[in-house]
Amino acid sequence: MASILDLISGQVNAVAGNAKIPANLKDQVLGGLSNSVLGSLTQTVAQPGGVDQIKDLVTGKVKAASSPVTALASSMFNADVLQNLNLGKAGNSLKNLVPKVMASLGNIIKDQDGDGDIDFNDLIATLQGGNAGGILGAAKSILGGILGGK
Repeated sequence: MASILDLISGQVNAVAGNAKIPANLKDQVLGGLSNSVLGSLTQTVAQPGGVDQIKDLVTGKVKAASSPVTALASSMFNADVLQNLNLGKAGNSLKNLVPKVMASLGNIIKDQDGDGDIDFNDLIATLQGGNAGGILGAAKSILGGILGGK
């Protein structure tokens, strides 16, 4: 089964298909965007009310452009990728990819437990790759603390 990072990367690649990214930096930009989205999700889910923020985002209750989850991902992408690569004006246009990717998250975070809605259990299952198996790097420590090490 694909990991959450693989699923996010698929959304990033789909959204960034026509973006003007310098060929020699494409892997760094797309990888950094994927990591920023995952980082935003894992940090948000660990915050009070974070599950509801993600749920509101993926169900469309809150538009991606105005979601605090998107704002965090955008901030991370800017600080960790765009500033380090010094892309100038090209970097400014790449910032627009973040809300587009965040808007597409509804395609990957689904009702995993069959109870008819997206809730905390579904977010955990998705971040775990859709099963009870290992959680990815950053998500493991954050979610492990929430779940009491289970």
